[in-house]
Order: sequence, then C-alpha cells, then structure tokens
Amino acid sequence: MKLTVLGCGRWGSFLAAYHSARNEVLLWGRDTSRAYQQLAAQRKNEYLTLPEQLVLSSDLRQALEWADTVIISISAQQLRQLAGCIDQYPVEGKTFVLCMKGIEVETGKRLTQVMEECIHQPISVAVWVGPGHVQDFSAGIPNCMVVDSADPAVTDRIVENLSSDLIRLYKGRDIIGTEVGAAAKNVIGIAAGFLDGAGLSSLKGSLMARGAREIARLIHAMGGNELSAYGLCHLGDYEATLFSAHSHNRMFGECFIKGKPYSQLAEGASTVKALIRLGEEYGVDLPICRTVNDVLYHGCKPQQALDLLFSRSVKGEFYL
Repeated sequence: MKLTVLGCGRWGSFLAAYHSARNEVLLWGRDTSRAYQQLAAQRKNEYLTLPEQLVLSSDLRQALEWADTVIISISAQQLRQLAGCIDQYPVEGKTFVLCMKGIEVETGKRLTQVMEECIHQPISVAVWVGPGHVQDFSAGIPNCMVVDSADPAVTDRIVENLSSDLIRLYKGRDIIGTEVGAAAKNVIGIAAGFLDGAGLSSLKGSLMARGAREIARLIHAMGGNELSAYGLCHLGDYEATLFSAHSHNRMFGECFIKGKPYSQLAEGASTVKALIRLGEEYGVDLPICRTVNDVLYHGCKPQQALDLLFSRSVKGEFYL
C-alpha cells in the first residue's frame, strides 16, 4: 500500500515512519516549518529517526500524486488553509484520513465538514482518533484507536489495511460523535490540568464522569450517538489526556493555573470556543467547557471558577 502523510510534527512523522516498514510512504511538510527543516537536515527529531526508505518532500503536488490514501496530521485550525491548497490539484477519488482532533473555531464545523466544503472534487474523508502518545508507541507500548467515516466502506478499508498489534484500530459508526468526542476530550484535559495546578487532582475522577456526560448530551443534540462519548474517541482517551505527563492539553492547563509559560500546541484552547458556540446553537448546557472558557478568555479566577463548577446545584446524575 502507498501512503502519503501531510504534516511532519510528532504524530505525523511517527505515523509515516511506523507505516513505512510495510508500505511505501511519503512524508510531506512545509519547507518553512522548523519540524520539516530539522527532518530534512538530520532525518530525525526528538522522538525518532526516519527510516531510509521513507521519502521526505516539501512538494505538495508530489505528495498528493504519491498515493490514493492521504493522512493529514496538522493543527485543526490550519486545516481549511491546507484543504484549499489541496483542491488546486487533481485529487478525485482519493481518501483523506484526518489524524487530528478539533472543531473549527470560526464556523463550529467538524473537520470532515471543512474538508468536504473546501475540496470541490469527489473524495472520501475519515478520521483516526483515540488514545495514544508518540512517546509510548515509540517505546513499543500498544494502544487502541478508532477510525470513522460517513462511509462505512471507507472505515473498513482503513482499519483492515492499517491496523496492527501496536495500534489496534476499531471501526466507528458515528462520525458526529467520534469527531465531537475526540475534539472535546482536549478541553476536559485542560480542565484536568487546572485541577492538577490547583492541588485538586483527586477531583479528576468526578471530572471524567461529568465530562463524558456533558459531551454525550452535546453529541445527542447534534444528531450523533451519545454512547460515542463513552468510547475510544472520548472517555477512552481520558487516561492519555487527563493523567499523562505527555499530554499537551493537561500540561497547558496546569501551567496556566500556575502562571507558567507553555509553548506546545494545546488544541483544546481553541476547541473550547467552538464547543461553547455549539452548546449555544444546540441548547446544551456545558458547564465544564464554560468554566475552561471563562478562565482562559474572560479573566475568571481559576480557584473561584473551580469552586463554582463543583458546587453546582444537585441534579440526577444522568439528567438530560
């Protein structure tokens, strides 16, 4: 199988290197990006060394011509721009797999919707999400992830061709729930970082339970299956996001509470704005998301916000 991977950050470079053992793989990056420049100069980054057989390129035309299955691993908020560039080349019939988690802030659209809106050619789009860190996979520690698409045949094909003992892929059947759940878990991860930074880590169990319920209500209102919130895309990803030292979103939240700078990408900081927008649009109360948003963007004092969150009026645990 031939694969193209667009995006040479830690996840994109890992996927390209890992799959090049059994497939012909091309890894693409912008020649202006530091990640690409490092790989071009040294054939390695802090996580791995690129195998000799892996082709590295900054030529988007070459990358898109290389394979019919194209994996995209970039920042969610940059997808629209890249999709517009992709549409300038003939990509009819290709399958694009989004290995990224987020919702577009400006529109509230899911990432598959962004792709289908920007590429004016018949294509297939899928998402590949769930728990797992490059650091763990590189050390040979396995995990499970989920692939989903509006077309079950596309899901089946990706899972059957790319699942392995290290990354076991499951078949999703709810593209709305899978996308929203995957994006939202990063916001819950920031909330977990808030708790760690405030010395309230013991509340993370409650955060997990209430966070999954909150996102389940949103998924249901949007027309998805609320059970997706309890699957690999969301609750199944909590250990890797709410507890792991490798989690950018958790660490971002902790550093924010402690007033320390944090330079790594934390997708949840953007996604929370989109979730607030969706909550208002669909009439769903999102107290955890609202707390994260208020602390990050409205000057709410973290301790006060957390106190208010966990002292909300008592309701039935599974109220609608």
